[in-house]
Amino acid sequence: MKIWTLSGCLMLLLLSCAAPKAFEYRDVRNVKLDKMGFDKTTLNMELVYFNPNKFGLELKKVDAEVYIDNHYLGKMILDTNMHIPKNQEFVLPSKIAIDLKGLYKNALNLMISNEVLVSVKGTTKVGKAGMFKTVPFTYEARHQMKLF
Repeated sequence: MKIWTLSGCLMLLLLSCAAPKAFEYRDVRNVKLDKMGFDKTTLNMELVYFNPNKFGLELKKVDAEVYIDNHYLGKMILDTNMHIPKNQEFVLPSKIAIDLKGLYKNALNLMISNEVLVSVKGTTKVGKAGMFKTVPFTYEARHQMKLF
């Protein structure tokens, strides 16, 4: 009898939890070149998002690939625990390992037009009260970028 009661309570708890809404992208700040190499370069930046949920969340991991005009630019990884407050903006420190071959492919596009299509595809691990879920995400928008 205790097993059925525990199972019923667990099922009720899972059904009552609202699925979190996606974070809203707001801005990029403090873009800095960290390490420069011949084939790989590391770029640090702060991404500003808004949490539209009526509850705070814990962010455990972000693993994504970044594309510019559908050409692979690099990999973005964040492997840290972070508290996301409810109904507030928050800053996500990010590091992107840039594949310079991908950047060279985009250099001609940037000289011709200063607007590019930025796409990010990946997963994030978010949760609350110790229960985490891996959630896929995509972001795609046109941005103004100046090469020189």
